[in-house]
Amino acid sequence: MCEVDVVTFAAHRDGAVVIDVREPFEYLSGHVPGAELVPLARLAARIGDLPKDRPVYVICASGNRSLTAAGLLHRAGIDAWSVAGGTAAWQRAGHPVVRGRHATV
Repeated sequence: MCEVDVVTFAAHRDGAVVIDVREPFEYLSGHVPGAELVPLARLAARIGDLPKDRPVYVICASGNRSLTAAGLLHRAGIDAWSVAGGTAAWQRAGHPVVRGRHATV
C-alpha cells in the first residue's frame, strides 16, 4: 500500500509536491499549506504535469480518495503516497491549514 502517516508526511513535506484531491469547496475550507488543488475527477488529465523523479504526496479529507489517487498515480509510474487520515488527521495533529482561494482549480 502506498500510504504514509501524518508524522512521516510532516517530516518530508517541505519542498515536496503535495496535491489535494478534494473538491474546490472542501479545499477552500482548509488545506495543507503548499498543497495544489487537483480534484480526483480531474487527476487523470493532470498526470503528465506531475514529476516522476520525486515523491508526490496526495491528501484528501480522510484518506480514502487520496489512497485511490495514489494508486492511480503509482500505476502511471509516479512515486505517489497517500496521507493516511487526510486533512482531518493533519489538523488533529496540530498542523496549520490555509483557508481560501488558490490559483489552481
